[in-house]
Amino acid sequence: MMNNPELEVLLTRIKELEDKLAQLRVSRRVLLSLLEKVEHEKQQQIRKLEKENRLLQLKNARLARIALNNHGQLTLVEGHEKVKS
Repeated sequence: MMNNPELEVLLTRIKELEDKLAQLRVSRRVLLSLLEKVEHEKQQQIRKLEKENRLLQLKNARLARIALNNHGQLTLVEGHEKVKS
């Protein structure tokens, strides 16, 4: 059987390992919490960018319609100027 000093060394080592395990568990919880926070922020950013993209597409479509209308009007004006000439 083990003598008393050997037992003390082993018990001390067990206590150190238990403390280290507790620290690792805390670190894991902190990291998981940070990961969840980053994922949430990422999803918010994606939603914001998707909304901005939709708005820009609508604005682009509106400006394209205006440009086409202006081009049509310009063609009509050019046609009238040719007729006057």
